[in-house]
Amino acid sequence: MNLSRDEIVTRLRAERDAGRAVYDALCGSGITAKFAARGGADLVTTFNLAYYRMQGLSSMAGYLPIGDANAITLELGERSILNVVRECPVIAGLLGADPTRNMSRFVDRIEAAGFHGVMNCPTVALIDGDFRKDLEETGMGFSKEVDVLGYASRKGLFTKAFTTTPEEALAMAEAGVDNIIIHFGNSSGGSIGSKTVMPLEQAAQRAAAIFDALLPKYEERIFTCHGSAIETPADFEKLLDMESRFDGYVGGSSAERFPVEDAVPKAAQGFKSVRLRK
Repeated sequence: MNLSRDEIVTRLRAERDAGRAVYDALCGSGITAKFAARGGADLVTTFNLAYYRMQGLSSMAGYLPIGDANAITLELGERSILNVVRECPVIAGLLGADPTRNMSRFVDRIEAAGFHGVMNCPTVALIDGDFRKDLEETGMGFSKEVDVLGYASRKGLFTKAFTTTPEEALAMAEAGVDNIIIHFGNSSGGSIGSKTVMPLEQAAQRAAAIFDALLPKYEERIFTCHGSAIETPADFEKLLDMESRFDGYVGGSSAERFPVEDAVPKAAQGFKSVRLRK
């Protein structure tokens, strides 16, 4: 599929204007990406966290020094996802703070591989405390992610950004990012979901602060959310009852891990229930 940034934004706005939620599936394997797209996902996104998730691990493994985040994303796209997804754009999640690369040149490689856009994942927005302070002070902070997405936007690629505060969201919007994603932290549910997550009421408060800061100037942007206790469409509807200004939802575990964890055991149990005819 060959779509320009303007065409992608137009498609997403059309969904919003029709009252249909924008759905972005974060996928770490070709099979989940392929069938999320066939099921109607508006975007498919891949990055190293999703890869680890689909190896049966916590996606938080993507924040440990156990692999090259940007190389994993590029390989996933080139060898597993771009060749099977035909129905919607495919976005690459990049570690913008990677100090070992010229990230502008790497964005060029991502575009040449066939990705339609980029986002900031893994993101230092999910890191706090002294470690976050140290990253910021040593040149590996959130501003690097803003720079990478700003460059991609100027190149004409579609861009979307994980953000957790009004300040982060404003920085991304000012850099030209098309889709602001309000991240509520780790997801709950399934075999390896976090036990302690942000309650929906607190998530709605975080979102309200970001909407209040951005909507007066950036109303045309696409606003979606990710994380917390949103495990099902019904959970997302509960959040919309508290904060109605969202345009859609970004599914990670809910897009691929939960469905696999549910369906595969049922298949195994079904075959084991067959009695032999001897």
